[in-house]
Amino acid sequence: MIFIAVSAIFIRMKAANRPINKKRIIIPPLGMSTGFLMFVVPDTHIPWLWALIAFLVGWFIFSYPLIKSTKFEVRDGAVFVTSSKSFMFILVGLLIVRLVLHEVVYQYISVVQTGAVFFILAFGMLLHWRLYMLKHYNETFGSSFEPSAKQ
Repeated sequence: MIFIAVSAIFIRMKAANRPINKKRIIIPPLGMSTGFLMFVVPDTHIPWLWALIAFLVGWFIFSYPLIKSTKFEVRDGAVFVTSSKSFMFILVGLLIVRLVLHEVVYQYISVVQTGAVFFILAFGMLLHWRLYMLKHYNETFGSSFEPSAKQ
């Protein structure tokens, strides 16, 4: 898990060097949504209330630091997500909180159900963050940067 977290930090830092557009904002939650196929397996089934709570915790709590640290800037005629010095610390902090919560939740439900709960939490966080980015991108830049042949 630590390797994945460190990889995510490096991927995110590298992505800051590439221009952002609507497609790059929308694709991550769409790609992650395929993970809901896990619920085809009966062992992953959780009560709707758990799913709702996990989604809302991701939406309202875990996405907040990401939203606050995400800013756009125009460089060389393209839009970039600015590199926030706090972003790495935010990701590490979220990982630590998630690991602590995982240990607490794991005491009460199965490993597979814990994974399902935390997947929904992460999806709520990512979806809220990316919808914020899309709204902010549209309000700030509209269609003035769409489409670009170099992106």
